[in-house]
Amino acid sequence: MPLFPNERNVRTTPEGLLWEPSERWVRGLKGDVTVVDSRHPVLVWEPDLPVPCYAFPREEVRTDLLRPAKNPTPGKHTGSQIFYDLAIDLEADGALVENAAWTFPAGDLADHIAFEWFWRWGTGLDHWYEEEEEIFIHPRDPHKRVDAMPSSRHVQVEIDGTVVADTHCPVLLFETGLPTRYYIPREDVRLDLFEPTDHRTGCPYKGTAQYWNWRGEGEVPRNIVWSYAEPLAAVAPVQGLVAFYNEAVEITLDGERLERPVTPFTASLKS
Repeated sequence: MPLFPNERNVRTTPEGLLWEPSERWVRGLKGDVTVVDSRHPVLVWEPDLPVPCYAFPREEVRTDLLRPAKNPTPGKHTGSQIFYDLAIDLEADGALVENAAWTFPAGDLADHIAFEWFWRWGTGLDHWYEEEEEIFIHPRDPHKRVDAMPSSRHVQVEIDGTVVADTHCPVLLFETGLPTRYYIPREDVRLDLFEPTDHRTGCPYKGTAQYWNWRGEGEVPRNIVWSYAEPLAAVAPVQGLVAFYNEAVEITLDGERLERPVTPFTASLKS
């Protein structure tokens, strides 16, 4: 018997998709209209995408609201050829969402329909729920962990030779596939050296973050600092604390200068 039986449920298609059944009750809404109500969803991982999406049995989707896409985008989503527009109350000035849904070309997923998530791509359905909890950006990966752990380690952060943070009471956030993030109490951060921006990002594991720019000179990326004013319960210890992109600052941990990691964020921080 395998130690981790759920991992044995992951299946591979010839197209390079990974998928597995989920036991979560998932609903997707456009406005007040429930488009998806599924107790048999599957999670699908596409090649080169780090996060999964959901696909649903046709009988658990309001297919009466779907129409063959007027302007399909063939090739997107691992070679998918069949796309659907979502049409809701068009005669009453309702919504037409182009390419809101599609089917994967894989034979074992042919009877399933996948949807875009509004907060991930700016199109698709507006609200998604797993059980009674609203989920943002993309489905949570069951093979991923996010742990926020208070610590007494000594963390220093420098930008262009200036120490901008120095603390002995950080919260270390460990997230599968990403470097450790060091969340620092505001009283231990030189926030006077930064200015708030209007930039916001959402994370299904942590919540919505607000950002700050470096006021000084030098080639420092924008929105280098962030904080979660109201984090999700699973990472409550980071509430109000401040974090920096390890990829773009110098971090010293217990007297040891850390190397800058290369992550999916590295390229965007250089742009």
